[in-house]
This record gives sequence, C-alpha cells and structure tokens, in this order.
Amino acid sequence: MSKSPQSIIEQAWENRANLSPEAVSGEIRNAVNAVNKPMGAGGYTQFYDKVPSKFENYTAEDFANGGFRVVPPAMARRGSFIGKNAVLMPSYVNIGAYVGEGTMVDTWATVGSCAQIGKNVHLSGGVGIGGVLEPIQAGPVIIEDNCFIGARSEVVEGVVIEENAVLSMGVYI
Repeated sequence: MSKSPQSIIEQAWENRANLSPEAVSGEIRNAVNAVNKPMGAGGYTQFYDKVPSKFENYTAEDFANGGFRVVPPAMARRGSFIGKNAVLMPSYVNIGAYVGEGTMVDTWATVGSCAQIGKNVHLSGGVGIGGVLEPIQAGPVIIEDNCFIGARSEVVEGVVIEENAVLSMGVYI
C-alpha cells in the first residue's frame, strides 16, 4: 500500500534537518509535484459578454500575423483595432477603439469606446481614456502620435492631446 502525498510530505517535514536538495528522494519530489499540480494548472478566467473578445478565436498564427503582444488578462473587444508592435499589458480596450502602431497600453489602463490612440504612445499604468458611443454628437478622445500619458491620469470625452505631448501622472483633463 502506497503512502499518501500528505503523509510523505509530513514525514519529510519532520526530517527537515537532514534534507538538502541533493538528498530529497523521488518519492518526496513526486508528492510535492502531485500537491502543486492543481494549484499551478492556471487556465483562463471564464466570462460572458454580449460583445465577443477580439481574440476569442485567435490562434498562435493569428497573433504572430497581427504583430502585437497581448499579456493575459488583457481584453480587447471585437471591433477594436490594435496596430503592429502594440503591447497590451493586462488592460482593457473597448469596442471601436483604435490603438496605433508601437503603442504601449500598460497595466490596468482602459481605452474607452471609439477613443483614438496614435502611434508610439505610452499609456502608463492605470490610465483612463474616456469613450463615447452616444450621444451621437459627442467627440471621442484623441491622443496623437508620440505622446506619454502618466500613471493614473484620466483624459475624458472630446479632449485632443496633441502630438509629442507629455502628461504627468495623476492629470485629469
């Protein structure tokens, strides 16, 4: 009768003064791996949205052809555009948004619906770019090329940030 992983690990713990990486038996390694396997399995977070993810059916080849990076759990809704060499850290890009070539959308940044982000822009961590789907006359946020938007800044509907501009962190426009 074989011992349970718990009993093997408990016995190793009691004998810990005599353990070294070289002295750990295969039995102990197997027990630790068996216990860790379910915790390290990971997997994708399940969700439901009435608008599908842009990447819902992407293959590795589709990502390679797209030429951009998407770091989990980044989310871009179908109907958004992501340019070549753009990087989406864990962030959110809404429907109708445009993210230009070479742009970095850093961790926890949000690009709102219909916002237009130019080439080589850096949206720092936690930046909020407003979005508009309605009313019809509302203007989108436009961030022109080569801009830097500092951490935790907010740029709201109708604002245009002109080319090469730098916003410090925590700016609300």
